[in-house]
Amino acid sequence: MNTSGPDEQGLRLIPFRGLRYVPERVGSLAAVTSPPYDVVVRPDGLHHLESADPHNIVRLILPQADTAEDRHQQAARTLDQWLAEGVIAPDPAPTLYVYEQRNDEILQRGLIGALALSPAADGIVLPHEDVMDDIVADRAELMRTMQAHLEPLLLTYRSDGAEEGAAAVIERTAERPPLLSTTTEDGFHHRLWAVTDPAKRIAIETDLARHQALIADGHHRWATYLRLQREQTAPGPWDFGLVLLVDTTRHPLQVRAIHRLLRGLPVARALDAVSGLFRVRTVEGPLPRALDALAGAAAEGNAFLLAGDGGFHLVDRPDPALLARTIRTDRPEAWRTLDATVLHSALLDDVWRIPDAPEHIGYIHDTEAAVEQAERLGATAVLMHPVREEVVRDLARQGVTMPRKSTSFGPKPATGLVMRSLTID
Repeated sequence: MNTSGPDEQGLRLIPFRGLRYVPERVGSLAAVTSPPYDVVVRPDGLHHLESADPHNIVRLILPQADTAEDRHQQAARTLDQWLAEGVIAPDPAPTLYVYEQRNDEILQRGLIGALALSPAADGIVLPHEDVMDDIVADRAELMRTMQAHLEPLLLTYRSDGAEEGAAAVIERTAERPPLLSTTTEDGFHHRLWAVTDPAKRIAIETDLARHQALIADGHHRWATYLRLQREQTAPGPWDFGLVLLVDTTRHPLQVRAIHRLLRGLPVARALDAVSGLFRVRTVEGPLPRALDALAGAAAEGNAFLLAGDGGFHLVDRPDPALLARTIRTDRPEAWRTLDATVLHSALLDDVWRIPDAPEHIGYIHDTEAAVEQAERLGATAVLMHPVREEVVRDLARQGVTMPRKSTSFGPKPATGLVMRSLTID
């Protein structure tokens, strides 16, 4: 994704003094990492991370207390304590970082740095999903209180594939011994390197200035960065945000769906409401087989898999009259035919009349977890089929945002390997 004019400012990634765990002060680097805050959705997952190591990063990104203010203050005190005790320490000099994630199927490499912030209208960093103001407000208060960025956003750009510029620096850096290396529970091997050579930094800067980026993961955190920047009265560290930039020409990301948990809606009632408006069929399990049926139906049009009563129910072929009545007509065809658009506009808003609020709808990345929670709560899990990446990019280029939580790009960077303080130069 290149910017269209020669005088346009593209991506600007600057080095910073990363905060990193001191290996000798923790059980293991793997034991102090976490998935992004919005992926840790189940209480048992939170408790597992908290018990993995007393210094697990989840105590900072998801602090537990009775009120929001207490949670934020607790996280700030914990970070200060860990810095004072030497559990976490800043690197000696400002650095750009090469970050690698690898398993048996995937190799992903990118650059971690502090990216100059810009509104979507500038066309430099393109969001593709809407956000919820209450989540942005909460993350903003946490960042404001802690004066730190704890989780790099995942941003992607597309090069021409040439072995030069940032790509050359990344590949050559990865030939050296890393700053850290660890393997997390999900089977991913993580390695991190420092790029301190001025010539290599210039090569990266020159290359990235020709590109724009798509937010793959972290829309709420990006919106939080922008909100906090607007509060400032002078230029400073709030003008930059912690990101991981991945060239998807060289390292394509996986795109997965994010599923919905409808807390107060039993499956029987959900199916009764859609009768006559969608085709409804019971499909055989187990879950992988039912997901294959969903994939087949999704190839022909909008389709959803409902679960929570011990079975699987395929809902597809929406009534054209329902779509004509509920879907906005001032958006491109690609947006109007998205599963997430049909789900939110036709089903959630019109048929089921469920408010898009946390007490009513949960957003769950893991398919099995969505089904298990729905069965345990007597609720409905709506399992989604992934959106193709090219659809996401095309809509983002047009300035059209998708319904929030429409996609899950991955692999996501592990939280806790490198953080950014806004008070340490």
